Formats: sequence, C-alpha cells, structure tokens
Amino acid sequence: MKKIMPFVLIGVIVLIIVALFLSLAKTQKMVVIKEGNLKQLPLKMELHKFQDSYCGMVIDDLSYASQVIAPDGKTWFFHDHGDFVQWLNDKKFKDSAAIWVMSRDTHRWIDGRKAYYTLNEMTPMGFGFGAYEHKKEGSVDFDTMRLKTLRGETMQDPKIRKQLIGK
Repeated sequence: MKKIMPFVLIGVIVLIIVALFLSLAKTQKMVVIKEGNLKQLPLKMELHKFQDSYCGMVIDDLSYASQVIAPDGKTWFFHDHGDFVQWLNDKKFKDSAAIWVMSRDTHRWIDGRKAYYTLNEMTPMGFGFGAYEHKKEGSVDFDTMRLKTLRGETMQDPKIRKQLIGK
C-alpha cells in the first residue's frame, strides 16, 4: 500500500491540474475562428477575447493584428503578420484567401495584399513587419514581406535585426 500511495498522489495532482485548465478554457471563451463571414470583410476584434490562430497567444493589441478569411467564410485571427504568413503557407486557399491587416498609419483594416510593410518594428512575435496603407521609405510589398517571413529573414534573426536596427 505504501508503494502505491505516491502514484495515487501524483495521479490526483495531475487530475486537478487538468480539471483546472479545462475550467479556465471554458470560462475564457476565447475566439480562435469564426464561421459565416461570406462577405470576407474584417470582423470586429475585442481585445483579450481573441486568440492568435498560429501561436495561441491572446490578442491584447490590434497594432499588428491581421485576419485571414477563407472562401467558405471561415475567419482566423493573428496578432503578428508573420504568424498569418506562416499559418497560411500550407493552406489550399492561400492564394484565394482575403487578408486584412490593421494599418499603422490610418488605424483601419486594409487589404493585406495591397499593404506596404516596414521591416524593423517591435511586433508581438518579433517578425518586425508593420502594415501601412501609404508607402513609407524602406517599406516592401506583400510578396516581399511573405518571402522574407518564409525564408526567416525577419527581426527574429539576430543578424537581420542587427542589420535593420543596429542592435
């Protein structure tokens, strides 16, 4: 009996932890995906209620937020533009999806494929891409930003960060 007690105790502790996580998930009611957005327009995002569909972090700032909408109306949410690029890369609808990004200069949702992206901003996941409606010096187009993300040429790489901001 004494040999079994430690295993029973560990089992009880594991069950308590699992129950705690499950109850927190139910009370938070985080939004990761929404369905029915057939018009493919950006949806209103409430801070601390939406979760990044790629990394799972809670979206607590819209400065670098983005939304990807599949042709069937499913909408996914992201808090760093690099996240949506990584997530979308292997999806069958990657070329037909609507992409909306929050503009840093006009503070509204704009077409992510028409946006201009800076390379050296301090973004939530460290990719460094800020979206702008109006072209800024040194900014790049969507295809260049996408390629840099997929190649790993972002602020996450210390060598690239040093080239871009000197740190």
